[in-house]
Amino acid sequence: MQKLQFKKEINASAQKVYETMLGLKDKATYEYWVATFNPTSTYEGSWDKGSKIRFVGTDENGNKAGMVSEIVENKPAQFVSIRHYGFLDGDTEVTTGEQVEKWAGGHENYTFEENNGITTVTVEMDTIDEYLDYFNSTYPKAMDKLKEISEQ
Repeated sequence: MQKLQFKKEINASAQKVYETMLGLKDKATYEYWVATFNPTSTYEGSWDKGSKIRFVGTDENGNKAGMVSEIVENKPAQFVSIRHYGFLDGDTEVTTGEQVEKWAGGHENYTFEENNGITTVTVEMDTIDEYLDYFNSTYPKAMDKLKEISEQ
């Protein structure tokens, strides 16, 4: 697996960026920035430490798909760590097999650092080679949308 990193400076408090990024006050703020990856993206579950969360959307065939994950850490407005351990095939959670093993142990981490009212959001994520180009081209666009909605 490869580790990718994306950073964005946002003119808003760390608390506001954190709440906006995770959709804590309004899930629509989360759905706005992640629509860059899939227009139907949302989540089911909780951002609480130790909780299971499912990142879901509709695939190209109209079926429910996504990732099954755990919130490893959640320090409000500071750090969130997500461990991906499976995927969705319709309503079925697939947590074993070759496709899962490629991603096993993969994390996605969000760090929020505020300085003089400007928050630097850093996303570090593990990905497999076949998704490198996709995330390198798409994640910066998603971060631009996060900046836009956080600064409103």
